[in-house]
Amino acid sequence: MDDTAPKKNLIYLAGFMGSGKSTIGPILANTLGYDFLDIDKIIEGKTTKRIVDIFAESGEEAFRSIERNTLKEISVRDRCVVSLGGGTIANVENFRLIRESGMIIYLQLSPEEILKRVHFKTDRPMLKDGQGEKLPEEKMRGRIQELLQRREEFYLQADIVVKTDQVKVGTTVDEIVHKLRGLIEF
Repeated sequence: MDDTAPKKNLIYLAGFMGSGKSTIGPILANTLGYDFLDIDKIIEGKTTKRIVDIFAESGEEAFRSIERNTLKEISVRDRCVVSLGGGTIANVENFRLIRESGMIIYLQLSPEEILKRVHFKTDRPMLKDGQGEKLPEEKMRGRIQELLQRREEFYLQADIVVKTDQVKVGTTVDEIVHKLRGLIEF
């Protein structure tokens, strides 16, 4: 980053579901003295519905519209760590807004580790079939690989990439803080 460029004090955590965004985010925010926001929790609060129910009742397109509007509201914040939804960044308009308003940290996780972490979760609409049922393991593995392949072109444009496979949360937070030194104000 160029020393004359303004410091970006809005940090977006991006990564696939299960990568640790909602776990690492509050700890990172506390370490930096920043606020923490989870975009999915904000959407659930605004709509009084769980994300999985929004998908089931209104579809992905309606959810993504709510998500985009919420992201616009968040993008004007300062000194804040934001946990994005797994697919938030994989939209050109969202990506542009995120890139322009803050720093992106990609919490990178292998497909095998993703499967281990989300296999028993029931609140992941992208890992359900058309009837809202959880996918069997092989189909889930295929869906994870397909989604990861589509999203990774966005994820890999992050300012910082941190591998989170079998790494303790504290170690991940320490690595992020170390990589942020000189890039933001703490």
